[in-house]
Amino acid sequence: MGGAVPGHTRPMVRAPFRAAADRVRHRLTRFTRPKSAARTPTRTSGDLMGTTAPKPYVRALSTLAVVVLGAWLGLLAVGSIRTPVGPMDTNMTLRPSLTGGSKINVSPLGALELDSHIAPLRLDVDVDRLDPVRSQALVDQPERFSGLQDEVTRDVAAGTRELAVRSCVAVISGATALGLVVYRRPRRALAAGGLALTLLAASGVSAYATWNPKSVLEPKFSGLLSSAPSLVGDARSIVTEFDIYQQELARLVTNVTRLYDATSTLPVYQPDPGTIRALHVSDIHLNPAAWHIIASLVKQYEIDVIIDSGDTMDHGSAAENGFLDPIRDLGAPYVWVRGNHDSKVTQAYLEKFRNVRVLDNGRTVNVAGLRIAGTGDVSFTPDRTKPVGGKAAAELEGMRLASALRDQEQAGTPVDIAVAHDPNTARQTDGTVPLVLAGHLHNRINEQLKGGTRLKVEGSTGGGGLRAVQNDKPEKVRASVLYLDRSTRRLQAWDEITLGGLGLTTAEVSRHLPEENLKKDAPASPSPSPSPTGSPTRPTPSP
Repeated sequence: MGGAVPGHTRPMVRAPFRAAADRVRHRLTRFTRPKSAARTPTRTSGDLMGTTAPKPYVRALSTLAVVVLGAWLGLLAVGSIRTPVGPMDTNMTLRPSLTGGSKINVSPLGALELDSHIAPLRLDVDVDRLDPVRSQALVDQPERFSGLQDEVTRDVAAGTRELAVRSCVAVISGATALGLVVYRRPRRALAAGGLALTLLAASGVSAYATWNPKSVLEPKFSGLLSSAPSLVGDARSIVTEFDIYQQELARLVTNVTRLYDATSTLPVYQPDPGTIRALHVSDIHLNPAAWHIIASLVKQYEIDVIIDSGDTMDHGSAAENGFLDPIRDLGAPYVWVRGNHDSKVTQAYLEKFRNVRVLDNGRTVNVAGLRIAGTGDVSFTPDRTKPVGGKAAAELEGMRLASALRDQEQAGTPVDIAVAHDPNTARQTDGTVPLVLAGHLHNRINEQLKGGTRLKVEGSTGGGGLRAVQNDKPEKVRASVLYLDRSTRRLQAWDEITLGGLGLTTAEVSRHLPEENLKKDAPASPSPSPSPTGSPTRPTPSP
């Protein structure tokens, strides 16, 4: 009973002795080590390496950089899908972007850009080709067009869902893999993947919250697709005549299919009978290439009237007058106001042309179903012997023009469009006319004034003229096509044409609608149907 238990006595006996030994050793060390060593703090591994621990915000920024770079690399590697959309084979991809939106690339025709959403991600859709089998099936069975819209919608929805799943996998994999390479710690690598997924989800929420389905009404075309507005008519007929375009889609698909294999043409629609097409140009500044561009636009868009808001010349001398002669052969009436680089000599020369209507001092003319009034600029910059009037003189001239417009309205003949060169003059007409056009700034402005008048300032159709060769970068060539209703003579929409300046290496067309047209629903009763023709459409040629 009183015997010791084997295996248990030795540890119980040794434990007190070991603890006592440790206390003695600790006291000896305390008294024997140098005082300097006692005062020296323990050095960390970071101190031994000559570095200090990184600050929290530096560490956070480095982690964010790893996450963004890894996610981007993941999207580049596996973040795209191939999916059929109707008769087309497409490749869908999500790309990092500061502005968001969607871009549809139709090689070799060009590209179509939509302001569809605001997020740090852009949706790229590359149309690789039109499948000949599916396209021919549509041509052989036109009844399938009735369900084509639903089919395309289903294909896009399915492709988007698959792209979302693949993008999540790509983002997580890329960020996790790069985090593992950089940090060599599984926990931090997984944290990077989780943060990447969070950022992608936040981007998706941002895109959903800012989704703009009406962006398709204001697309921006580039490349050969800059001819697209003339293919589909005016803005109103796009909405009200969709059934007509649907019936003609078989013909369009057939021709585009041939275009991929060889050269072909696209069908062209005649302009809507209820639409007046006006071409707004300005600040040509002696650039002879402008006449070729204007002539091409007149033919391509079937322009009814050209409105020039001045500065056609550079010095206004009689020696320059011969530059104006091509106006006779542009194929449309030409309404012109004097700019600050145009002289009275220039004005007198143009007044002799049969197709030119010169506006000055509030004069009003009837052209192509429109009543247009305007005034010339009060300043003539090249004349150094006279002081330049400045803003005050321009505003005073604008008040005179506004008074003339009010007189026209009281007489029962209200003016549809007013024209001035200086925007300071044009602004004074607010409340007296629906639309006023100007130039002078070499930059576009679209502004709804407080009184209800819309001010549209056009850029330089001559690309700055002789000044273009003096700048570091060539100034762009700009013009606009205005669509006005023939009965109300109100602005329906406008296309902004932008060319790349000297060399004309790029061409863009963007369609815009007034705010009131974007808000209201499409009218129930369709306007007269355009009839298709087989005449070819050509892109704006480079002079």
